[in-house]
Amino acid sequence: MKLILRQCIALAAASVMSCFVSTNACTNFLVGKQASADGSVMITYAMDSYTHYGYLNFTPAADHPKGSMRAIVEGDTGKPLGEIPEMEHTYSVVGYMNEHQLAVFETTWGGREACWDTVGIDYVSLMQIALERCKTAREAIDCMVGLVAQYGYASEGESFSVADTNEVWLMDMTGKGGKEKGAVWVATRIPDDCISAHANQARTTTLPLKGSKYDKKKGYCVSKDGTVLWSKDVISFARNNGFYTGEDSQFSYAAVYNPYELSGLYVCEARVWSFFRRFNDDMDRYFDYATGKTFFETGGKETGEPMPLYFKPNHKVGLQELKECMRDQYEGTPLDITQGTAAGPWHSKLRYGGLTFKLDSVPYWYERPTATQQTACSFVAHIRPQKEGIFWFSVDDAATSLYVPMYCRITAIPECYRFGNGDLYTYSPTSAWWTFNIVANWVYTKYARMIEDLRKTRAVWEDKFNSQISVIDATVADMPDNQRRDFLTRYSIAQAEESHAAWKELGIYLFTKYLDGVERQEENGTFKRNQWGRPDSPNRLSYPEPYLRTISSEVTHE
Repeated sequence: MKLILRQCIALAAASVMSCFVSTNACTNFLVGKQASADGSVMITYAMDSYTHYGYLNFTPAADHPKGSMRAIVEGDTGKPLGEIPEMEHTYSVVGYMNEHQLAVFETTWGGREACWDTVGIDYVSLMQIALERCKTAREAIDCMVGLVAQYGYASEGESFSVADTNEVWLMDMTGKGGKEKGAVWVATRIPDDCISAHANQARTTTLPLKGSKYDKKKGYCVSKDGTVLWSKDVISFARNNGFYTGEDSQFSYAAVYNPYELSGLYVCEARVWSFFRRFNDDMDRYFDYATGKTFFETGGKETGEPMPLYFKPNHKVGLQELKECMRDQYEGTPLDITQGTAAGPWHSKLRYGGLTFKLDSVPYWYERPTATQQTACSFVAHIRPQKEGIFWFSVDDAATSLYVPMYCRITAIPECYRFGNGDLYTYSPTSAWWTFNIVANWVYTKYARMIEDLRKTRAVWEDKFNSQISVIDATVADMPDNQRRDFLTRYSIAQAEESHAAWKELGIYLFTKYLDGVERQEENGTFKRNQWGRPDSPNRLSYPEPYLRTISSEVTHE
């Protein structure tokens, strides 16, 4: 099945010459409060980029002099974009979650180049400003669309996850290409008992136009039930620029502003499909759509039936289960990246040369799972009504990393996660990003063997963290606010630094055990020695039989 699928992908790539160019290829999963096991709202974010360094952003709450200005600096490049008036008071932000448990995440989908602009406020700054100024998801949406209407939108197409203690929204947004200020966007409230996802492909399709109205005060359109919001010119702008000529009722935001290509399906929607199929027994019906098979068979004219924007899961989603979803590598599906010749004898997910390669002038595509080696950091926002919110933070590849609890109202962050503690080209022994990357890259060399050792260590830590949540809740319940924040700060910092130290020990253990391609044997928790105390002979593991058969024709034999 996998071979046939890859052949289809290669032919489709050759016919449509799709190109996946987004530098920040991220993934978000969204869970409503009635869809979660503990009544919390949860959203996730994998920040995937070969040029980003994994650190924990922290902005303390602050009071600003009246009339002061706020600099706007493009988040991805550091390029100054201008300044805007500052608020007199701004909230503290840990990562992308503020002290009021508002969280804003994103994935970039690019879309039409004619809609891109370089003037205004970029998407990273939009998220940060909303977190500094807002308490709820709806306030954040109003803030973001108001800012781009006033100053412009200096980014490509984005999908945003916006969540608070009560609700979660998915918003698709793209600019107007410098033709005028503002953006064309749609925001959808995900039902409380449902889950959703986005992964570098716009996911909003048709709009609920019947019974909708234009809210003059807000400056945007609102559906009859109030659960969908959109810019008033989202359809007219497309018409005026030749992007759409059909009926209003048939207008699809995704199809118009982020036209489907192979990359948007096989590389992006497939990640959403893999997440959805964990919670929906009928999701395999969308496999041909999500992998681009229908797109190929129709010469790019049809995509097949798109997946729903959201649905009610077949069971409540647990916190740990959601963390495991972020570690997905398509295991158990025809897309499993840990299988096949390219995975090597030890089932590594590493692929060299990017997502594509050419052979005899034909482009081929590799699978692109949620958990990927170039992740700078990933998060799970655990938004808990009446309790302290938790920003679960992980550096590097989620498949080989650990989610550590950072409470959203802490007043300082750990040294191991601090910005400026090393960077992409500067090693720091006190940087968690460097430590976790070193361990992961060693694990990749013999993945099938070493990952089991890593998972055992990780399970100990994550079981500990998960079991401590209720204890922490009870401990801080009656504390004065300042004392509570101090306690949570000290707890969060301790967990980060202690788990970082443990990962260093794990790295030494794995390096010792698998040094020089062998496997040191263990007994009672230590490496075996002979009766005189010398190191015992290691297990010289042979390649697995399928790989031996692959290479047998190249090896001398009798």
